[in-house]
Amino acid sequence: MDIYDFKNAFLIGFFMAFMIGPVFFILIQTSILKGARAAIAFDIGVILGDISFILIAYYGSRSLLEEIKDDPRLFFIGGLILIIYGLITYFDRQNKKEALETTKAIEVPVVKSNYIKLMIKGYFLNFINIGVLAFWLGTVLVIGPTLNMNPTSIFWYFATIILGYAVTDLGKILLAKQLKSKMTPLVIYRLKRIMGIILIICGVFLILKGFIPNDKIDELIL
Repeated sequence: MDIYDFKNAFLIGFFMAFMIGPVFFILIQTSILKGARAAIAFDIGVILGDISFILIAYYGSRSLLEEIKDDPRLFFIGGLILIIYGLITYFDRQNKKEALETTKAIEVPVVKSNYIKLMIKGYFLNFINIGVLAFWLGTVLVIGPTLNMNPTSIFWYFATIILGYAVTDLGKILLAKQLKSKMTPLVIYRLKRIMGIILIICGVFLILKGFIPNDKIDELIL
């Protein structure tokens, strides 16, 4: 995996860490109420949930990837999944009032210093979100063929995504108090729509990549 792939993978992890949802708020809230160690334990569970989804997406689609790895329809499928996920994020019916209620709902104190329970809580809270599986499935379907289905390259690519995610989450944990004061319902609402737009744009780009030569895409970008 070259430095360009490493940079892209790290950026994916960085942006994933700012996907607005229950995990985002519980991580911040846990850090404030129980301290950094408790928040890190919770985050480890979340990351393990992501790893589980990556494995499910990879091994569940491996035979499909091997069969159509040079088929442009693969990019179409992956791009379509990301677009659908982006549309769901953008048109989420959760309004500002509901966002405020969500924020308040997670202020219930967790079990003091029980890191195992926090880890399990993080794992299952992430794992029950089918949208996360859809995201990883779309990513695997697109990234696999670009890395020539090389298991080592795929491993390091997704390991880098997880690294970017974990490092950014660590920053969120350390800056939890400042982030909490800035995450007003209006900011949450706007961020969710921005993330939805980013996912839609990425999905459109991937679909174009499957049907338009790379040099033509470069010309469109430039």
